[in-house]
Amino acid sequence: MTQTASVWLVLVLAFCAANLPFLSQRVLGVVPLAGGKNLALRLGELVLLYFVVGGIGLALEQHAGQISPQGWEFYAVTGALFLTFAAPGFVWRYLFKPRH
Repeated sequence: MTQTASVWLVLVLAFCAANLPFLSQRVLGVVPLAGGKNLALRLGELVLLYFVVGGIGLALEQHAGQISPQGWEFYAVTGALFLTFAAPGFVWRYLFKPRH
């Protein structure tokens, strides 16, 4: 896989993973809950998925060559990007009011 393809793969995967907690009533899209999910559980799921996608990106970078050292700035920017990717799902779940 080329580096360009792996970058696009991580970006698409991050977008899908960021919206999954808000689009599904199941934990990680698999385990159903009887009472449904609240916002705290959705945010916890969002953090977990951030680290999962980061691990996949790290594995792809390791496959392509040497892993570059990252400082706190990298994680701040990628966290903000992940939250930005989650915006459509959040808006759909909590802010969108269908007309009757």
